[in-house]
Amino acid sequence: MRRFPADRAATDRPATDSPSITGLTDEIPAMFKALRFFGWPAVVGILLALVVLQRYPAWFGLTDRALGLREAQGTLLEAPAVAPYSYAIAVGNAAPSVANLYTTKTVKKSNSPLMEDPAFRRFYGDNLPSQKRMESSLGSAVIMSPEGYLLTNNHVTKDAEQIVVALKDGRETIARVIGSDPETDLAVLKIDLPNLPAIALGKSDNIQIGDVALAIGNPFGVGQTVTMGIVSATGRNQLGLNTYEDFIQTDAAINPGNSGGALVDANGSLMGINTAIFSQSGGSQGIGFAIPIKLATEVMKSIIEHGHVIRGWLGVEVQPLSAALAESFGIQGRSGIVVAGVYRDGPADKAKLRPGDLILSIDDEQSNDGRRSMNQIARTRPGEKISIQVLRDGKQLTLTAEVGVRPPMESSPEK
Repeated sequence: MRRFPADRAATDRPATDSPSITGLTDEIPAMFKALRFFGWPAVVGILLALVVLQRYPAWFGLTDRALGLREAQGTLLEAPAVAPYSYAIAVGNAAPSVANLYTTKTVKKSNSPLMEDPAFRRFYGDNLPSQKRMESSLGSAVIMSPEGYLLTNNHVTKDAEQIVVALKDGRETIARVIGSDPETDLAVLKIDLPNLPAIALGKSDNIQIGDVALAIGNPFGVGQTVTMGIVSATGRNQLGLNTYEDFIQTDAAINPGNSGGALVDANGSLMGINTAIFSQSGGSQGIGFAIPIKLATEVMKSIIEHGHVIRGWLGVEVQPLSAALAESFGIQGRSGIVVAGVYRDGPADKAKLRPGDLILSIDDEQSNDGRRSMNQIARTRPGEKISIQVLRDGKQLTLTAEVGVRPPMESSPEK
């Protein structure tokens, strides 16, 4: 270690030299004089070197690699805002808009378990002795407007003879069903109470995987409960739950009784209506599904205005493009959906769409998923014209179809 010059003046003497007090006193002015001319510049130089070493370590060979630091790969993003320590404000904004539902309906129960045996039914048919019983079930609903319109799940209110709505502020009332849509598992209720706290609507198109998700509902009838998770996935379909599927997936705990409740973001804005869980035990296993608020509000408006949902309809059945089909079409990749059937005299039939055509895009939106494309058609207002890009016999064609009104699905397509 480098020493100061003043230190050297004191230590260069032989070890046997022990100066007297008088001699040491005589040397003190000389030490201060040496410190004045040599010591202070050295101190300043060392401090300056330490500052430079800290600010610019690479000048001295001290790199991040030497320190064991690992640079993050990818694009440098702007630092995120500090996450809140509590979501009490978000819950406070949304919770008053979520109601508990208690439904009752009359069901027929046989007097004996033996009556459920198929052998008895073979002889007695539907004339087996039974008695009527009242069955209760639980659910949740979201107050969508101050006028008293609520959204919930169709499976919560189906066949219910009475629906009791219990608000967070303690008020209770009877709700009536305005309409339902089994194809999205949504139902619209109406209650007549003043000063209803309508929930703030979010934008489901802006939802990103990793966003905070808060599920609010009435699980197992214990009362209003809030659970937290994140958005695990968006656009989930082909689950076999509904005809039209575009679910938000979340790991926020959703249990029986949460159906029809709210899935809100970190600000308390409504992202979706909780509707289903994937479970082998009946309880939450971290895979829950909610209907996006954009789809839910479209269904609600149609039910309020028309009493049912009016959907666009093209009149085709489609199937995914498999590797074998892609090879038969002579195309690379798996882009497009195959027309498996066309309904006679439907919009697609009138537009000259044929079985075996490969739909590449609809209104410039690429068609890689049959359900997503059918959802796109369903959201189109009947009477509007759409452009369909198809591949037929190795040639690309552009067809124009006028979207029709989706009829009851009783007829079968022409194969």
